[in-house]
Amino acid sequence: MTSATGTFEVKLVPEANLAAGEGPALGRMSLTKVWHGDLEATSSGTMLTASSNERNSAAYVAAERVTGALNGRRGTFALAHMGIMNRGVPSLTITVVPDSGTGELSGLSGTLRIEIENGRHSYEFEFALPPA
Repeated sequence: MTSATGTFEVKLVPEANLAAGEGPALGRMSLTKVWHGDLEATSSGTMLTASSNERNSAAYVAAERVTGALNGRRGTFALAHMGIMNRGVPSLTITVVPDSGTGELSGLSGTLRIEIENGRHSYEFEFALPPA
């Protein structure tokens, strides 16, 4: 596995409240990102959310397509997100969608970890690629 690191900016735009009424709130948002560092790219996708009446408990799933260069190799790939917040305790898994890599990123696999500190987003991407 190879490690890539850097920062990114993210923009979330609410699209719809999917289930108005009693019980958990469901929503949908579009997301766009600009990636810097070892991953120089842009991405866009969709996020679905669910929140409970319990403060700091929620979940989201998302899919995004990333277009750019990873350590100088150009192409596209997709990321799948699954995030849970259980009374303030977070759990987040972000994985490259199998066989989604194109161009020089064909065969890409891996997982991505996000850190948010003082409103600044950074990433660590552990990945594997076939030899160029």
